[in-house]
Amino acid sequence: MKKIIIATLLSLTASAWAQVPAKVEVKDAWVRATVAQQKSTGAFMQLTAQADTRVVQVSSPVAGVVEIHEMAMDKDVMKMRAVPALSLPAGKAVELKPGGYHVMMMDLKGPVKAGDVVPVTLVFEDAGGQRSTLEVKATARALGSAAAAAPAAAEHSHHKH
Repeated sequence: MKKIIIATLLSLTASAWAQVPAKVEVKDAWVRATVAQQKSTGAFMQLTAQADTRVVQVSSPVAGVVEIHEMAMDKDVMKMRAVPALSLPAGKAVELKPGGYHVMMMDLKGPVKAGDVVPVTLVFEDAGGQRSTLEVKATARALGSAAAAAPAAAEHSHHKH
């Protein structure tokens, strides 16, 4: 009887662990500060998941539209497009950076000034389809700062979705 109870407890513990959403570590989250009349900007960070996970949705109260975008060279032209999800392989850091994958914030509700703290909500989905949410606080950096001076992923208010 003792073995059955122990086996049952171990089974319940294992299934409880299986239902825990994947943990994702976020490092160096920042947003590019805007200039007058700018209606879009980018958010950047490094994401590392403990288990295979995907970012399936992003949002922020500072923007009307928030999407995960990819910038890539197509022949000799840099193209940007929204992606439906971003894979985070277990244990591998995925960099969201200017000129690559990034969070695109469009239809800004106001300017984003250097030093502002911008909340960005990330929705993750694990291999079993379970979703979890994480709110990240990203600090705005001025356009002229070294970290914000990489290829422009921020301004394309002419971009229609």
